[in-house]
Amino acid sequence: MHTGAVGETAAELVVAAAAVVERGRLLVVSKHAAPDLFYLPGGKPEPGESLRAALERELREELGVAPSSATPLTEIRATAALEGVPMRLVVFRADLVGRPAPAAEIAALRWTGAAVSPDLNLAPAVRNHVLPLVL
Repeated sequence: MHTGAVGETAAELVVAAAAVVERGRLLVVSKHAAPDLFYLPGGKPEPGESLRAALERELREELGVAPSSATPLTEIRATAALEGVPMRLVVFRADLVGRPAPAAEIAALRWTGAAVSPDLNLAPAVRNHVLPLVL
């Protein structure tokens, strides 16, 4: 279904996500809908909403934090791990104001280093594209 978000087509999901790195570790989250799968915090823009505004809203809603900075890092085209549809993942390198805590649809958050723990199931786009860029 087409949601009308900026830059999104009927066949492509557009997602704004934050790569938050502290002490050599990347912040990843899981949702209640799939608590064993971890990916970057963020989400889909609402109609008429910019990617940066969507990122700020999602961080506030899902983790109770705001970005003190958010600069474009990369764009990844991949299959969305949860939805199984083509996705354009727009990743911002972000620093946060406040300590993130799971809220709304977020089940858990974790910090991962470049050597990913065997018990951490990372979304392929995060494991294959984001980790090598930031850690």
